[in-house]
Amino acid sequence: MGKWMVTCKRADFDSIARKYGITPMLARIIRNRDVVEEDAIRKFLEGTDKDLYNPFLLKDMGKAVYIMLQKIREGRKIRIIGDYDIDGVCSTYILYRGLTSCGGDIDTAIPHRIKDGYGLNESLIDDAYKDGIDTIITCDNGIAAMQQIAYANSLGMTVVITDHHEVPYEDKEQGREYILPPALAIVDPKQEDCEYPFSGICGAMVAFKFVLACKKISAMMSGKQETDAMQCAIEQMEANAKNELDCTSFLAILRSDLCLELTEIAAFATIGDVMDLLDENRIIVQLGLRYMGHTRNLGLKALMAATGVEPQKIKQHTVGFILGPCMNATGRLDTARHALELLMSEDYSAAARIAGDLKSLNDSRKDMTLEGVDRAVELIENSELSHDKVLVVYLPDIHESLAGIIAGRIRERYERPTFVLTKGEEGVKGSGRSIDSYHMYEEMTKCKDLFTKYGGHKLAAGLSLPEENVELFRTKLNELCTLTEADFEPVVKLDMEMPMFYATKDFTKELDKLEPFGVGNPKPLFAQKNVIFLKGRKLGKNANVGKYEVCDTNGVHYEAIYFGDLVAFDAYIDEKYGLGTSRGLYNGTAGTDIRLHVAYYPDVNEFRGIESLQMVMKYYQ
Repeated sequence: MGKWMVTCKRADFDSIARKYGITPMLARIIRNRDVVEEDAIRKFLEGTDKDLYNPFLLKDMGKAVYIMLQKIREGRKIRIIGDYDIDGVCSTYILYRGLTSCGGDIDTAIPHRIKDGYGLNESLIDDAYKDGIDTIITCDNGIAAMQQIAYANSLGMTVVITDHHEVPYEDKEQGREYILPPALAIVDPKQEDCEYPFSGICGAMVAFKFVLACKKISAMMSGKQETDAMQCAIEQMEANAKNELDCTSFLAILRSDLCLELTEIAAFATIGDVMDLLDENRIIVQLGLRYMGHTRNLGLKALMAATGVEPQKIKQHTVGFILGPCMNATGRLDTARHALELLMSEDYSAAARIAGDLKSLNDSRKDMTLEGVDRAVELIENSELSHDKVLVVYLPDIHESLAGIIAGRIRERYERPTFVLTKGEEGVKGSGRSIDSYHMYEEMTKCKDLFTKYGGHKLAAGLSLPEENVELFRTKLNELCTLTEADFEPVVKLDMEMPMFYATKDFTKELDKLEPFGVGNPKPLFAQKNVIFLKGRKLGKNANVGKYEVCDTNGVHYEAIYFGDLVAFDAYIDEKYGLGTSRGLYNGTAGTDIRLHVAYYPDVNEFRGIESLQMVMKYYQ
């Protein structure tokens, strides 16, 4: 069950509780998320669109806006080149809607995962050149496209980058040297000298900020044509941004019909690209989920209908595990243009047809993923791979789009950094998923000579390499690996030890103030020792949910529910307390022998209009 650790970060919880009208327990949970300063606590609990950061704090934002608006004034043809995942599609849509609203002659291109691979390539640039494109603007890609952008420059095209990925670098004797591509402007918060206060935004958020900046300067320039006047307006905004971090001067634009919709899409991408739900991301997701409840985007409406989602009940989990995977599936198994067409739909019947296709593709993707995971496990268990600290699993015949999902499942199963590779049309392609103690991008950089292409960040990465380098890649990663056995032991992070007695219905509802939950802001987790399991029953058509009557050592009874691996739970009970004990738990003859430490969170369950309190068990030991 891993190592349980109670987070013990200190603060004056009583003072915070009084100031913000919350319980000290909630104040402690917020502190556990490293939200410390008073203004950060206020934004966490009460943040609004006024607390979003000024777009002009992003390095090169003024330069990029100037280039784009000048190109629009000159009537130049502009092409947006995005990516085939949820963030890339949403980024492309945001830029398209924003720049066309500024009067631009805009079209879009999204790489095909198998034919083109990730990001810019020479073929996409050749297509743009043949189509008379003057300016390329990237989104969710471009920061690593050195040669491709140099090639576009040689053809006389202008390139502007909007991205959020790590900047490539080389480690030299004098220190780390970052390598930027030769674009005319680069907007990426990961740049070393970028002053943006929060670098953890996704590509769609960078695109959203770019649109806000363009709309602001367009509004300031209404009726003016002088280039010098536009430059002055941009300089004024940049100066204001340095003095005032908030987005107050952008409120009218943020609250326009266009930007309300684009906020939804930025939030959708933030969740789908698994960004930390802290700081600005938390605010944009809160706003976006609220707007999605009555969305005017016909594509999102159709996708909700196709998947049975009630718009008014939409939450982070709904986007992350129901809607988002449908949007991603088309880029995995077909072409991401379908997902973009869904968002752009102006006819509901057409949107409904696309949404149905996306759901069907996602259903197929689920089946193919399960098959791929089974094959990966079989290979690991029956080969020397089982001894490796870093797993490199080569499955030549799986669909290359599923490599990342399968890598994630294998990482979860073995708690080791995992790469899944497959044979592509040109060499081998693959994706990696990591654990907290292993920085995947930095470790890959140590053997970058093996790749034809690679990129990513700490917890996820993608790569291409010649087939003859596969075994060398596996060998070198493991030779360089410094992970210890302690690094592989999963850690269960607890907010506090808290007897279930304190988990009242009022406190449980107070926890709603912490939503949306996700990476960086997990659902609070509490622990109680010596919980006595009295009796239980199995629920669901597959009998894979356990519901239990439990009590504490004072004899107070509670209802507990477990959605985890019930077979493993029953086996654990039998191992600890004797064969057949689990059977006694379900037929009511277990007595008071079964005592477990339980990690849980409280939940208010509503059934037929009646509310009841239940403890959701996540871990046990």
